[in-house]
Amino acid sequence: MAGPDFDAWDLCGPDGEDWRVPPSELDARQSVLGTRLREAGLPGLLLQHPIDLYYYTGGRQDAAFFVPAEGAPGSTEAGGDGPVAFVRRSLHRARLEAGEDDAPHTIRDFPRLSTFASTLAELGVREAPAMQLGEVPASFAARFQSALANLGTVSDGTAIVHTQREVKSTWEVGCMDEAAEVQWRMFEAIETVGGEGASELDLVAAAEAVSRSEGFGGNVQMRRYPLQCDRGVIVAGRSGGVTSFFDSAVGGAGPHPLSGMGAGFRKIKANEPVLVDLVHVHRGYVVDMTRMFVAGRLDEVWMNRLEDMMSVRDEVVGVLETGGTCSEAWDRGLALATELGHADHLMGQAPDQSRFLGHSVGLQLDEAPVVAAGFDRQMPVGGTMAIEPKVVHTDGAIGSEDTWLREHDGLRPITAGGAWPWVTEW
Repeated sequence: MAGPDFDAWDLCGPDGEDWRVPPSELDARQSVLGTRLREAGLPGLLLQHPIDLYYYTGGRQDAAFFVPAEGAPGSTEAGGDGPVAFVRRSLHRARLEAGEDDAPHTIRDFPRLSTFASTLAELGVREAPAMQLGEVPASFAARFQSALANLGTVSDGTAIVHTQREVKSTWEVGCMDEAAEVQWRMFEAIETVGGEGASELDLVAAAEAVSRSEGFGGNVQMRRYPLQCDRGVIVAGRSGGVTSFFDSAVGGAGPHPLSGMGAGFRKIKANEPVLVDLVHVHRGYVVDMTRMFVAGRLDEVWMNRLEDMMSVRDEVVGVLETGGTCSEAWDRGLALATELGHADHLMGQAPDQSRFLGHSVGLQLDEAPVVAAGFDRQMPVGGTMAIEPKVVHTDGAIGSEDTWLREHDGLRPITAGGAWPWVTEW
């Protein structure tokens, strides 16, 4: 039977652009992972979470990706094959997306699960690899733990992957810069179609049209179960005070209870705050930005609240870019917001308040570290974070948000920063 006859050009981006992850990028990531596994004392790692399969192999096929620790049995340093992707479906596409002949890892059919341990043993593996026990479902993990039992006990390697992904490469930052350019046009669409009488969903539809046409794949990936994200959180007036299941300052009514967050059917009224929080995902990479809109003008009370949140943002940015910890940034941001009279309304209304002022982003919307208590470490150089102080009242919500990159000399906004007005009037 003939195999599939599509090629890499059938998988291209706009105007024939090659949107695959460069093989050199995959090679560098796999090498870093091997080193981190050695440092952690783990013999190897079996990756099966779709996001991480994309990160390390260039695609999210139905697969398990084995990466040996540097120098461990099975590694190239020990005379083995090195990283191997075992693919159920689609083997052909996995080869294309990994760079074909330039792929930095071996790609082969997934064996019967009952023979998986012996297959690894044939590659020189002598100990059970760790798994992503913090990511995959328990029943799924249990099947593999049972299959690998002859090689020993399976450890958890989830944190090693998460920590590696915190620091973005130049290529990844470039993807986020491109995402921000698309996001700008999404906000332009909001400016064009919005105004008194337009519904929240009307605005989301306009932004979605831009995002989809530029390559958004339809999913915003979340790390924390059971959260899911409607990336167009647009709330007008009292909708800004509606709480939801989502752990964020602003919930929103959503269109129906199963999609109970974000934009709903409420129509914009004159002079009320309209908070527009839009995510765009470019080639997997998230950028997050919030701006305010109004049909008319915001009154002095709302403008003062916005100015206070900008001061809180400056406080958080100042701590992070000078090497302070994320927990210190939270403490100082919270203290300033409390001093300004917003303790019961910061990041939600008591008792439904979120306890953070910024969240790292990358291939997922809710990465670490977070500007919150307990994150007693710095935002790493190369880290990317959405910083979003907001206040919520019964009659609306207001605040700002940009995605920032920490460079050696400080933080720079990846998204619009001050180039897009904090308040846009229709």
